[in-house]
Amino acid sequence: MDKRESLWEAYLAKGMSRRSFLKGCVTLTSLMGLSTDNLTKVVEAAETKPLPVVIWLHGHECTGCDESFIRSGAPLASDLVLNMIALEYSHVLSAGCGAPFEEHLEKTMEKYRGEYILAVEGGVAVGEHAYTCMSGGHAFEHTLKRVAADAKAVVAYGTCATSGGIQAAAPNPTDSRGIRSLIGAKPYIAVPGCPPIPEVMTGVLMHVALFGTLPPLDAEKRPKQFYGNRIHDTCYRRPFFDAGMFAERYDDAGAKAGWCLYHLGCRGPETYNSCGNLRWYQGMSYPIQSGAACIGCSNANFWDQAPFSRRLPEYSGIDIDTVGAGLAVATAVGVAAHAGASLVQKHYHEKQRAAHEGKEVHE
Repeated sequence: MDKRESLWEAYLAKGMSRRSFLKGCVTLTSLMGLSTDNLTKVVEAAETKPLPVVIWLHGHECTGCDESFIRSGAPLASDLVLNMIALEYSHVLSAGCGAPFEEHLEKTMEKYRGEYILAVEGGVAVGEHAYTCMSGGHAFEHTLKRVAADAKAVVAYGTCATSGGIQAAAPNPTDSRGIRSLIGAKPYIAVPGCPPIPEVMTGVLMHVALFGTLPPLDAEKRPKQFYGNRIHDTCYRRPFFDAGMFAERYDDAGAKAGWCLYHLGCRGPETYNSCGNLRWYQGMSYPIQSGAACIGCSNANFWDQAPFSRRLPEYSGIDIDTVGAGLAVATAVGVAAHAGASLVQKHYHEKQRAAHEGKEVHE
């Protein structure tokens, strides 16, 4: 097997400085959700670990995950593809096509058996419906199982790959599903979203590439550093939620004032993602910030929860309207109590100062 170069060797080959390399490592450390204490480990891995070989398969999907991926800002998708990984096969991003392209897939699988990372975008039509998604003369179900068999790890990009996607919406005529049940016991990472945040896509890939291990995962195999919090927990509109202040229409005064969108169907309280932290377009914005309620696109079967404008009936078994009203009253009581305590404290200090100056204070 040919020796593959490391990230540091790739920098050297392109005439880039050590300073640029270290700056890149700092960016990667932050991107992977790691503390700066891990920077030394990242640098060491980038100096010694060979660039990872990636095979990217496409099933039932719209290529929206690719569209998201190429908009990654840290690192740029171009830097990732050209400098940090060896992307050997991708229907959307590769220049090759046809029989030579499929032949290259076979050669890559043979050459890097047990070493390549398999990225999968799209759901899988199975059984008698497998013919509804074909590539290279084979059903996608067949190709997925064959390529996954010799992969080092499998990354499911997007809600189609993790849960079946819009193709699996009721009544699911093609019997589409997520890939997890079709790849055996292979190490698996779920990166849901429709599409996922681009920096999350690149961060997960680089973690596997540099450390050779999966990042910490939750019960649904999602990376904890990116799916450890609900959007509700990091939303800048959360104070309005706590105060019981909700927009009732997208054009009312509450909506214009930035109040909580829960009554308009926002799924933020039940959706785990990094939209409120990382945001989109290099941190520019995300749906809630632009005035649209979250539709929970990283949740399994979110497409069957339409209409998206219908509010959730309750949150964790609690009536939100009641809680909101109660919080508003409690807030008012708290403000009044604080004001009363402040007056008592002020009066006490006035008495102390007057006693010190030998004056009389009238009650």
